[in-house]
Amino acid sequence: MHESLLPMLENMAVEVTYVPHIKKDQVAELLPFYDMLMVRSKLRVTEELVASSPRLKVVARAGAGLDNIDDGVLEKHNIILLNAPEGNRDAVGEHTLGLLLTLFRKINSGDAQVRKGLWLREENRGEEIGGKTIGLIGYGNMGQAFAKRLAGFDCEVLAYDQQKVNNPFSYVNLCVLEEIQERADVLSLHIPYTQENRYFVNEAFIEKFQNPFWLLNTARGEVVDHATLVKGLKHGKVLGAALDVLENEKLSTLTPDQQKHLEYLFEHPRVVLTPHIAGWTHESYQRINEVLVKKLTTYLQTHGH
Repeated sequence: MHESLLPMLENMAVEVTYVPHIKKDQVAELLPFYDMLMVRSKLRVTEELVASSPRLKVVARAGAGLDNIDDGVLEKHNIILLNAPEGNRDAVGEHTLGLLLTLFRKINSGDAQVRKGLWLREENRGEEIGGKTIGLIGYGNMGQAFAKRLAGFDCEVLAYDQQKVNNPFSYVNLCVLEEIQERADVLSLHIPYTQENRYFVNEAFIEKFQNPFWLLNTARGEVVDHATLVKGLKHGKVLGAALDVLENEKLSTLTPDQQKHLEYLFEHPRVVLTPHIAGWTHESYQRINEVLVKKLTTYLQTHGH
């Protein structure tokens, strides 16, 4: 956690045990004595962990994604879940825009070539965002943060969300999924990883796109089937991809298939990869704490503590 957390929690008059290097089995031993648990993304919150911690009332996730919290476990035990997508949404919005510009303007390949003494202008002729139709799937904190940053680019922005969402931007058109598949030149994913969203981008999904398109994924790696992505790139249906997340981010544990797909992506001139850093800035590191502490304060006030 960012160092700003402890003074903020102490100001709330809660007793804090900060153990960043704790091992998983030690969490299970300690947790029965605590009312709240705050985690980042590594620790899995399971039925077993929660069932043996009868005092637990709140799990606070320092970040946005909830895929390390097993489905239904907290609800079953009447434990409140707090997370902080407001803390890193601006970072994600900026990074997604950076990925799109890197893809369109061949910034990574141009940089690599100049460093090798190559000055290739025509080979690095790029595309403009202006005039393109950009489809966002998922229009919550992250989708809206990216949409906000597209305001100055003279592009059309379409957004689809399963939930009913507010649309703060007049230049964004809320639409059905089929309209994105019919019209988008760029697809950007901003959906959480859930069992239903596993391989959301699969062969049937890609086939429905009318135009060849560029894919941006700053959500979770498991929402894209890499086998399908590779196939799409080979057949030209996917023009290029910028991925901040991978199907398996533990690169030392890849299956032979995952290794094969990743090697293809590594070699592809229109693929940009970053190591799950879209939401990872110096500012968001601190802001996540501020958001969580504010939500915890509200929780304590409304629950009479």
